[in-house]
Amino acid sequence: MQKIYTPNCEIVNGVSLPEGVRRVALALEYHGGSFRGFQQQEAGVPTVQASLQDALSKVANEPITLVCAGRTDAEVHATNQVVHFDTRAVRSAKAWTAGVNANLPAGVAVKWAAEVPPAFHARFSARERTYRYIIFNSPMRPALQHDQLTWCREPLDVNRMRAGAKHLLGEHDFNAFRAAQCQARHPVREIKRIDLAVRGDLIIMEITANAFLHHMVRNIAGVLMRVGKGWAETGWVGEVLASKDRTQAAETAPPYGLYLVHVAYPQEFNLPQFRPGPCFLAEKLGDFSR
Repeated sequence: MQKIYTPNCEIVNGVSLPEGVRRVALALEYHGGSFRGFQQQEAGVPTVQASLQDALSKVANEPITLVCAGRTDAEVHATNQVVHFDTRAVRSAKAWTAGVNANLPAGVAVKWAAEVPPAFHARFSARERTYRYIIFNSPMRPALQHDQLTWCREPLDVNRMRAGAKHLLGEHDFNAFRAAQCQARHPVREIKRIDLAVRGDLIIMEITANAFLHHMVRNIAGVLMRVGKGWAETGWVGEVLASKDRTQAAETAPPYGLYLVHVAYPQEFNLPQFRPGPCFLAEKLGDFSR
């Protein structure tokens, strides 16, 4: 495991941990269909957080509570979710990866582990997040990976979708694109890029922002798919944005094709490198490659 500091109540940027306590970061991938979302719920409800905390607690031999970079909904997948936790346990890299994986259900796995300084926070240290939304655009429904793709039977014009997406770039009030139950304190977010690529029957939308609102990516996908079908003009996307009214947008797109693929942190944390995924896509996707 990559060791970035020696825990001895070191103070970094005004943040400290008690002597002997370590902060460890992990990256995960998981199949959202196996869980009712990331966030822990009542006892007996399968969630990524509950499964991972249980596995970590067994390896650490103490109760573990973790913090994630971004909570994902039921049926939403991740290839590079990042979490952190504090522990007094001294364990090897193999214990925090292979050892934890041995105690996890099949739908979730740890990819890497790194000891990080007290200043690192999986959520608040993140500078941006990237999601991929994968659409299977074919008249016939898919049989393989059917729960990892969103099926759209109507032909989609990707160039129209690209033109519509340009209205969303930059910092805006995205109230028209967030769920009614969203708990964010304000709706202002900055979208840094939206790219769309075509690979056979797949249309892959990749979107990067400083942060996202609840259902924001799925609501954007729903609006762009309506434009791609020719059911709305490209300028309608800007009208929806300006309205700040969720009822003016399209229906929320299904969760099956949504993946959290990257969380960016300052280089000072020196976290391990990653591949965005999902694994069934070509490793390099034109502008998507990193």
